[in-house]
Amino acid sequence: MHLVEAVLLLMGACVALAVLARFAGLPYAVVLILAGSVMAFIPGLPDITLDPELALAFFLPPLLQASAFKTDWNAFRRNIRPILLLAVGCVLFTAFFIGWIARLLVPDMPWAAAIALGAILAPPDAVAAAAVLQRLNLPRRIVTVLEGESLVNDASALVIYRFAIAAMAAGTFVPHEAVGSFFLLGLGGIAMGWAVGWVALWVIGRLHDTLLETALSFLACYAAYLAAEALHLSGVMAVVTAGILLGRAQHRVFSARTRLEARAVWEFVEFVLTSIIFIVIGLQLNDILARLGDRGVLELTGLALATSLALIVSRFLWVFPAVWLPRQIRSLARRDPLPPVSHMVILSWAGMRGVVSLAAAIALPLNFPERDLIIFLAFCAILATLVVQGTTLEWLIKRLNLVQPPHPHGIDPEEAHARHAAAEAMLGAIRKRATDVLYGPIASDLLGEHSDRAAHLQRVVKGGGAAAAERAARRAVRLEAIAAARAEILALQRADRLSEELLSKLAQELDFEENRLRTALG
Repeated sequence: MHLVEAVLLLMGACVALAVLARFAGLPYAVVLILAGSVMAFIPGLPDITLDPELALAFFLPPLLQASAFKTDWNAFRRNIRPILLLAVGCVLFTAFFIGWIARLLVPDMPWAAAIALGAILAPPDAVAAAAVLQRLNLPRRIVTVLEGESLVNDASALVIYRFAIAAMAAGTFVPHEAVGSFFLLGLGGIAMGWAVGWVALWVIGRLHDTLLETALSFLACYAAYLAAEALHLSGVMAVVTAGILLGRAQHRVFSARTRLEARAVWEFVEFVLTSIIFIVIGLQLNDILARLGDRGVLELTGLALATSLALIVSRFLWVFPAVWLPRQIRSLARRDPLPPVSHMVILSWAGMRGVVSLAAAIALPLNFPERDLIIFLAFCAILATLVVQGTTLEWLIKRLNLVQPPHPHGIDPEEAHARHAAAEAMLGAIRKRATDVLYGPIASDLLGEHSDRAAHLQRVVKGGGAAAAERAARRAVRLEAIAAARAEILALQRADRLSEELLSKLAQELDFEENRLRTALG
């Protein structure tokens, strides 16, 4: 019962803290990690300790696949060079730079342990910056590079992390051997993820059951991770590959209902797992500080500040040369001119650390040298980046005038063009039926509505001045109609003239339509 009570307590705390973060206007992760630290000092709370092996194997696969599933693969490929420079180059640089700083600060720390700390702190978490990036209309390339980096950097960092742990056990660490194995493990993980992804797609395409398809999407991420790890390959790279494969095939393999319902399930799981791991690391802080008591408050504070500062600075040290040096090649400079300094500043400042670093810190073996100190320094550095960078990123973006103004007609021309093309395709399919004996009258009824919509979108594409006002009026009328329909079926149910089952079915149809209208600008 203690486990059940602990899980329920954490779930309740997650919901309450999410509401608090929203009202306070603070990053959600900051509130969670601070609350966990405070809760650790409350007497009588159950002792919650995660098994190190469970931390990575249970938490990481769904969180990584969820991000990979939503990846814009074409944009990823177009920006592969800057993404890899950050996701691989910057991670390697940061891991060894932080390891070097750790050795300077704590000379008794073994090199392998110092590199493990660097690997834990190396990968930024795009989820931590997502709340800011989604609210602001930034240049698309900045968002694409940051999101693409977050897919690969976890794999890069965790391969180094695994090598550091293995080197600690063996007593040696050979950098050039680690770099060679790094690429072999990554390629092996990609192959495993590809295989698991294809098998999952083959099975899902034959299930025709939303519940089973959603369940299999979860099994796929764990299967990819565990199979790769069993073969000593990169489990993280396997999960990311499987996630990208499923994401690219979702509109071909998954039904519309599965896509809608699975999205809600995955968002819930992301929320729960991320929340729990942030709180759990905070809850363990009290015991960690007790075991570090011989170091003293001033020493621990100095180590935490120095590590956090080095982590923030390290990204600037990499980003500016990595952006500038390739442009010294003339052919590249012509194809891809040097971006403004403001873009480089944002790429450098959006380096908040998050759930992957926390999971990796908790997953250190219990007998690992300086384990408590590494977890403490990782905790402080993550907290520092979330508080300092997370709370100022939006201000900095606005200060640098990077927020793009909304389109004068309220909709992006690319989106308007796509919506118009889709509307014309629908109209063409209806026109084909207009001459049928059976379908003709029905198709004729639909032609007016869809012709009107296609004509409206055509005006939007051409930039008609009244497009925004007209679109708002159309949406308002349709939403009013949906509200009237919902009120009517509720009235029928209250009068006992409509069963609960039919009410649920009709209400769901109205919900889908309302959701479409509220999310679509057309």
